[in-house]
Amino acid sequence: MNHTPSHSTIHRTRRHTLAAAALLALGALYAPAALAQAPTYPAKAITFVVPFAAGSATDQLARALGQSITNDTKQPVVIDNKAGASGMIAASAVSKAAADGYSVLITTNTTHAANEHLYKKLSYDPVKDFAPVTGLGKGGQVMVVNANAPYKNVSELLAFAKKNPGKLSFGSGSSSSRMAGEMLKQLAGVDILHVPYKSNPLAITDLLGGQIDLMITDTSTGVPQVKAGKLRALGYSTQKRSAQLPDVPTLDEAGVKGYDMGYWFAAYVPANTPAAVVARLNELLTAATKSAAATSFFDNAGSEAWSTTPDELAKFQAAETTKWGKVIKAAGIEAE
Repeated sequence: MNHTPSHSTIHRTRRHTLAAAALLALGALYAPAALAQAPTYPAKAITFVVPFAAGSATDQLARALGQSITNDTKQPVVIDNKAGASGMIAASAVSKAAADGYSVLITTNTTHAANEHLYKKLSYDPVKDFAPVTGLGKGGQVMVVNANAPYKNVSELLAFAKKNPGKLSFGSGSSSSRMAGEMLKQLAGVDILHVPYKSNPLAITDLLGGQIDLMITDTSTGVPQVKAGKLRALGYSTQKRSAQLPDVPTLDEAGVKGYDMGYWFAAYVPANTPAAVVARLNELLTAATKSAAATSFFDNAGSEAWSTTPDELAKFQAAETTKWGKVIKAAGIEAE
C-alpha cells in the first residue's frame, strides 16, 4: 500500500498549520488587552471606614495598616472616621457600600459582638451584611486598685468582697471595661457595685482619689499609672499575660477560673464581595499587621497582632457574640 500523501492532503495540512499559527498570533496580540480589561485588585484607592474618632486606638491601627498597604500596592488608602452610635454609623455605611473590596470596615468587638445585645434595633446585621476578611489585633485589660489599697492580690480582694457584699465598687468608662467587671462578679460570685463613667481616664482619676475601689481598664490607660507607682496591678484579663506586665498573673491564674475578656480588632467588607478580592485583601492586611508601623502601635497599646482566615474570623466572632450575650444578660443590662 502506498502511504505517500497526495498533493491535496499536503495543501490541506499546510492550510491548517498556517491557520493555527495565525490564531496563535492573534491570541498573543489580544491577550494583553484582555488582561488590561480585568486589572488586579487593588486598582484604585481603598477606603478604610473606622467607627471611632481620629486618634482612637482603632483609628491609629487603621492608619498604620493603610500605610503598609500603600507601600505594597502603590494605591492610596483613605481613612474615613464615622464615629458615633457605638460604631453603628460606620458599620451601616459599609454594609450598604459596593461589594468590590474598596470599602473596608476596620472595627472591634463593639460593632460585631456586643452591639446586638446592647441595642434593640441595629441598622446592620453583623453577620449577614458582611464578609469577614481577617482578625487584626487582640488586647487585654488590667485589673487595678489604688497603690494604697490593702489588697496585694486578687484572692485578698475577692475574700473581702465576699465578706462585705456591695461594699466594694468598680468603675468603667467603656463597654469592654464594664463587661470585664461584670464577668469578674459572675465568675467569682461577688457583689461589687458598678459606677459608670464617660471614659476610662475619668474613672482612673476617681480610683486615684479613692472614690472607687477598683477597675479593669485598657492597658494604655492603666499601665502608665501602675509604672508610676500610683496604682497596683492585680490581674490581667486575657488567658495570656501582658508583655507590659509580665509579673502580673492573669485573672484565670489568680483563681478566677475561665476568666477571659479581651478586646479585638478585625476587618470586614460588604457581603458578596468576590472571594478573590477577599483573599487578596486578607493577604495585604496580614502582611500589614507585621509592618513596622503596626508593630509600633501594638507595642504602645499593649496589644498584639492577630491574623486569621475569613472562616476563622467568622467562627471567632460567633463565639465572642455568644460570650458577650451571656455576660450582658447575666448582668441584667437592658438593651436600649
